[in-house]
Amino acid sequence: MSESVDKLHPLDMSVTIAGVRLRNPVIAASGTFGYGMEYNKIFDVRCLGAICSKGLTLNPRSGNTGMRLWETPAGLMNSIGLENPGIPAFIEKELPQMRRLGPAIIANLSGSTVEEYEEGARLLDASSVDMVELNISCPNVKAGGMAFGLDPETAAVAVSQVRKALRNKPLMVKLSPNAGDLPAVARACVKAGADAVSLVNTFKAMAIDVQKRRLVFDNTTAGLSGPAIRPIALRMVWEVCEALGPQVPVVGMGGIACADDALEFLMAGAVAVQVGSTTFAEPLAMCNIVDGIWGYMRDNGIATLGDISLRG
Repeated sequence: MSESVDKLHPLDMSVTIAGVRLRNPVIAASGTFGYGMEYNKIFDVRCLGAICSKGLTLNPRSGNTGMRLWETPAGLMNSIGLENPGIPAFIEKELPQMRRLGPAIIANLSGSTVEEYEEGARLLDASSVDMVELNISCPNVKAGGMAFGLDPETAAVAVSQVRKALRNKPLMVKLSPNAGDLPAVARACVKAGADAVSLVNTFKAMAIDVQKRRLVFDNTTAGLSGPAIRPIALRMVWEVCEALGPQVPVVGMGGIACADDALEFLMAGAVAVQVGSTTFAEPLAMCNIVDGIWGYMRDNGIATLGDISLRG
């Protein structure tokens, strides 16, 4: 676009998800960005649209024992196990600092039982977070987590109970790629009260240390993320967008490492993207992705973010 046209039609990278406005569609994924304060020492995190907190449970968790991270070709396996200080401590100590950073705040709510989800939701509902992302897809905990997100019925139970407890905040549900029929799970979550969905969480995977002749992870399996999963995650986002229609916001994630990766998900119908594992290798990746999307919009005469989608 020429400079004169650019001034007449400024680029709008903002996106609104269930009433929450983000200055751009790039979100720091849960579990990969802490609470934002650490990375704010490296770059100005105000460049981001939102930050997802670490996975939060009602009570503190120390996480899994043994190996927690294991590199694979074009990927990363993790078995962190939702290590976190607990929701009350998060609200008291971490949230005030996050609020000062600038981006919207999404609290990732995890748990082992529906009752834990409910109580956690009530506490977060009374806090200053902008949105709650209900995690029914973590493969790295022995109870709860992914078990709630594998079929429509159990997903609907968890979502409906959290929806009752969460009266003042929008609810986004994070879906598991390990579900047999992901579009059906997505539809069940929306019917049960979800305002938006995000996908995909990590794929259930495993590794063996051939030199030591033993399993790498104490829990046997772990979650695979990184560029290796991106084409599959993209296909799943496309299918869920198709199943839910344009009225339900979908946030895409899974192996996004550069602006072109993010643009694929936006073209598939996602309204925003979350970036996770690549931040470990390149801390400035998300800022570069924001710049890359802006450059693509400028170079292709696209004035608003929604015009990128192939779905019209």
